[in-house]
Amino acid sequence: MKPTVKPKNPCFSSGPCAKHPDFSLDELKGTPLGRSHRSSLGKAKLKESIERTKKILNLPADYHVGIVPASDTGAFEMAMWSLLGPRSVDVLVWESFSKGWATDINEQLKLDNVRVFKADYGKLPDLSQVNFNNDVVFVWNGTTSGVKLPDGNWIPDDRKGLTLCDATSAVFAMEIPYRKLDVITYSWQKVLGGEAAHGILILSPRAVERLENYDPPWPMPKIFRMKKKGKFNEGIFQGSTINTPSLLVNEDHLATLNWVESIGGLPALLERSKANLGVLEDFVENHDWISFLAESKEIRSNTSVCLNVNLSEDKLKNLVKLLADENVAYDCASYRDAPPGLRFWCGATVEKSDLEIVCQWLEWAYNEVK
Repeated sequence: MKPTVKPKNPCFSSGPCAKHPDFSLDELKGTPLGRSHRSSLGKAKLKESIERTKKILNLPADYHVGIVPASDTGAFEMAMWSLLGPRSVDVLVWESFSKGWATDINEQLKLDNVRVFKADYGKLPDLSQVNFNNDVVFVWNGTTSGVKLPDGNWIPDDRKGLTLCDATSAVFAMEIPYRKLDVITYSWQKVLGGEAAHGILILSPRAVERLENYDPPWPMPKIFRMKKKGKFNEGIFQGSTINTPSLLVNEDHLATLNWVESIGGLPALLERSKANLGVLEDFVENHDWISFLAESKEIRSNTSVCLNVNLSEDKLKNLVKLLADENVAYDCASYRDAPPGLRFWCGATVEKSDLEIVCQWLEWAYNEVK
């Protein structure tokens, strides 16, 4: 039978993700609208975001956090263009965004001695093949494949090269051994449900050392420059952004961090996301027409959960449209480059009760279109 109760929030997109529960525009009243981001107030607001991020994530004290242009894409491009070149590069590819980084390294930076280790959607490459004398480029969570790294045990502490990790759908949702990573990037609109256009770039001391001792042979766009007079520009990582940020977006981020702290910080976020994944795991276990794209549980993402459905592609499109038309699940189709299927965001800003309700609608919609 057709369900009668609908989710309180039908937003299940993998980015921008759902706003945190009970979000209100009233939370943004403190925004210094009309003020310069370089004013003492503007810089203080940006610095607050940086300092609270370090505290909530429990980042190493000597890691640097900066707010940079152009979302996670801008942050990761900034890192690659600034740091890659002195060593050979190993790139791990198992979904569309990691494939994009491999393409940029080979076709834009045109680096020599690049090895690409690929795996199909739903799988991980063989991590044992990685040579850590090289720089290593990878995502922590495959947003478009629903496959995450199980842990950081495959990364040695005594590595010679740098590890560059796009962690945009993993930070604030997964346990990440930050000391294993020299570059970490993400965006506010992923796990935290923030607004667009701003990226976060986190650098280890080893990455800073590389930055100061290496000058890339290619022209460096202004928004990628992290050095000033040949030295690491610490101002970028203290709230003096390269270009003009939105103080409204930053205020929205601060409001989200207030919510994070109110529910118990990072441990609470991790538990909420795991519980959300559990709802879909129970549903899949009890229905033989749906399965996870990830080939094993240990690499199954708890944020961008990707699902195979036993329907033709046309009927699958009808199912997605039906859920949207009923206002019970928006943006739940798989990514355009991924195998046809469904993708439900299960990060902490999604309520478990909404996922339980949408599963009832998913079963109804499947029977309607099959």
